[in-house]
Amino acid sequence: MAKRLTLYILIAMFAGIIVGITLNETISDPATLTNVTGYISILTELFLRLIKMIIAPLVFATLVSGIAHMGDTAALGRVGGRSLAWFLGASLVSLALGLVMVNLLQPGVGAHLVLPPEGAAPVVERADFTLKNFIVHLVPASFFKAMADNEILQVVVFSVFTGVAATAVGERAAPLLRGVEALAQVMLQITDYVMRFAPFAVFAAVTTALAEQGPTILISFGKFMGSFYLTMLVLWVLLLGVCYLIVGGRSRLLIRYIREPILLAFTTASSEAAFPRSLEALDRFGVPPKIASFVLPLGYSFNLDGSMIYCTFATMFIAQAYGVELSFGQQVTMLLVLMVTSKGIAGVPRASLVVISATLAFFKIPEAGLLLILAVDHFLDMGRSATNVVGNAVASVIVAKWEGDLDVLEPPEIEPPHAPSSHAGTA
Repeated sequence: MAKRLTLYILIAMFAGIIVGITLNETISDPATLTNVTGYISILTELFLRLIKMIIAPLVFATLVSGIAHMGDTAALGRVGGRSLAWFLGASLVSLALGLVMVNLLQPGVGAHLVLPPEGAAPVVERADFTLKNFIVHLVPASFFKAMADNEILQVVVFSVFTGVAATAVGERAAPLLRGVEALAQVMLQITDYVMRFAPFAVFAAVTTALAEQGPTILISFGKFMGSFYLTMLVLWVLLLGVCYLIVGGRSRLLIRYIREPILLAFTTASSEAAFPRSLEALDRFGVPPKIASFVLPLGYSFNLDGSMIYCTFATMFIAQAYGVELSFGQQVTMLLVLMVTSKGIAGVPRASLVVISATLAFFKIPEAGLLLILAVDHFLDMGRSATNVVGNAVASVIVAKWEGDLDVLEPPEIEPPHAPSSHAGTA
């Protein structure tokens, strides 16, 4: 099934390219085109809503079960500490690489844009980030509200408390843990049903993007997009290179195991779409579910490497396009500001744009420059989402290696399991 699904997604993507370009060329009335693409995009929106429907209960079930099987809070603290240490290091590298590459490639130089008038309205609503609000927001006021709003970080916090408490209670919590493990099995079965709809969603997403923007938009922004994708490729090489140094030769096979989650994230421009399949792929790669189910949800809040690299790259691109010079000190300050603000917007739609908008205002760079990248943001978001999947997969593998807990490889092409494999319960 996994192999066929990857093939179907690729076919759907190419079909979407053809249909999207055809619609753009044949429908001249913008209102009619918007109406047509609006109906086509229903397929994508339905798929993403289905994904959101299963993520919170899947995170809760797998995380509680995994923590209970760790056996002690010391192991949980160790895994959490190592995960956060990796996340901070990876975020710093991603932000710094974006700065280095945008200064080397200078995709915005030569645009000679005219500065907008003072007081122009912002293109994207800015996020009011404060450390106090971020810390308070970590803890859910209601677990059910956190589940309903898909506040994954809050679900993680509650799941950690539940898993630790179940471990402390011991045998009396056994019925609850059996129920949680059964819930995980059910959610993975639902995931299998939902993923069969993925090719239709991919077709609709690609068709809509190309129908609305047209192929010429890719040519107009070719230098910017090409530079950014080259930068992400360099980040992939760095991440996989570090993974090879720490994990060894088996890391060369990692991309093969996670190719379906990468393709799902790329074609739907959604990291969330890849989450359930990432869990299963990492299980087959040898990362115990007790580690993957802890590291991956944290990674979706603290380790969005693709989004990190985009924040510095896009901000500097806009500055270059307007001829705004930023000193080395200002760029270092930008990196440090983004290290903090980028951690506080998990779950916000188009979160990267929100963070970039706030950063532009902080450094007096015209926010109207966001219009430059809004036109191609969907195509850039595809690459960002795929990079986020790679970054979180590498993090899970490395943390498992540090824990000395990597299991034997399973064949990557087999039918994905509908339940956590037998090594899920090992300590």
